Amino acid sequence: MSAQRAWDEYAVSPDPPTFVPRPVVPHDDPFYLPPANLDRLRPGAIVRARRVEIGFFGLVPQRVSAWQLLFRTCDLDRVPEVAVTTVLLPWEANLAEQRPVVSFQCAIDAVAEQCLPSYALRRGARAAGSIPQIELPLIASALARGWAVSVPDHGGTANRFGVATEPGYRALDGVRACLAFDPLELEATTPVALWGYSGGGLATSWAAEVAAEYAPELNIVGAVAGSPVGDPAAAFVRLNATWFAGFAAVFTAGLRRGYSDLDRLLRAHLRPQYLRWLAETETMATFPLLYRFARRNVDEHIGGGVDALLAHPVLQRILDDIRPGRQAPAMPMLMLQGVNDEVIAVEDVDEHVARYTSAGVHVQYLRDRLSTHILLQFLALPVMVDWLAARFAGRELSSAGTETVWSLALTRVGVTGHMRFATLLVRMGLGLPIRAPRSTGARRSDAPRPSLRSVAVPTSSF
Repeated sequence: MSAQRAWDEYAVSPDPPTFVPRPVVPHDDPFYLPPANLDRLRPGAIVRARRVEIGFFGLVPQRVSAWQLLFRTCDLDRVPEVAVTTVLLPWEANLAEQRPVVSFQCAIDAVAEQCLPSYALRRGARAAGSIPQIELPLIASALARGWAVSVPDHGGTANRFGVATEPGYRALDGVRACLAFDPLELEATTPVALWGYSGGGLATSWAAEVAAEYAPELNIVGAVAGSPVGDPAAAFVRLNATWFAGFAAVFTAGLRRGYSDLDRLLRAHLRPQYLRWLAETETMATFPLLYRFARRNVDEHIGGGVDALLAHPVLQRILDDIRPGRQAPAMPMLMLQGVNDEVIAVEDVDEHVARYTSAGVHVQYLRDRLSTHILLQFLALPVMVDWLAARFAGRELSSAGTETVWSLALTRVGVTGHMRFATLLVRMGLGLPIRAPRSTGARRSDAPRPSLRSVAVPTSSF
């Protein structure tokens, strides 16, 4: 089968893909397998593609167009590997119109494979308690603006949550694959924006930092990073023994997958019971994991205590490595944080912003006094989406700097935006189409664009 005929199988169609009652989990799904010639492919090269059906909490079929792309990317050490991005368009999108791309980094906050967005977002997925299912309405908000959305598995097929830099490589390579996927008819110069909250905000920060060096050809016009952790090491210490100690545990579980010397260090210092608890994170979704680890104190399970472990040179090097802000993003950024956030300390994000601004990055930083951690991403949704729309429209940037408000939900933009969001939630709950707004008249250029057809491996090669 030719590459062109292979792509034709995935063209936009009003007919839904065949429903799979129970999607196969990634480790049993041959779609995720890397090809033998992976090292010969360019970053972002598409290995295979398939149409999928998206489900609201895995149950209600969503009337959007969706595909999954397996693509070539790399890990922390630039070793080639594959990852998956889920690419979505509004229902019955007019491909003759120009549309920008948003790379939405979910707050995966887990290492269990059922929490990967490529699995959790599918209809029929058994992923109760996973964060990507909760964030689907945010993705739908971008689709309702008429934008294409790429949702990468930024932790990789191994879901190495918390490891430095590589979430950025995977997000950017996911955008490259999205632009090269012929059924979308996107151009190489298509405007791109990055967006994520919490763990997804941290992944967005990594993508923003490495973009200029790793993917300079992408036309990235802005990035929104909500509550982007700021200092993972400080968060680990602060969350230990609290109701949110599960975040510290899963962060440790993810890091030991990416840093072999950390795994050896933990095995040498952690007592067997806590190591068994860490092993439980391999199969637990985020919210059940938080319940399981609530109030657990790792200090009781380390010889010499947490302070001695944190002072170890191996851990010091890793903690320095995973702290964002060493590189200056080349695009303007909107960053948001709750002043009284119960999970991420505002001081850590303040310092993260300060590292960017001191390097000359244009950062608009909004601090919200009333929001809790989980609620802020929804209460601030209209502000974030309007900021992205302004970047795509090329409008003048708001002044850089920090502004503290009582609530981002109480502004005029917030009130009208939440009315639209409520309507969108009803449509999602009823399985009604999520369509783009009426045409603005912008049309695609007829100029030729680069394609990765020559390196694509059609699904029928199985």
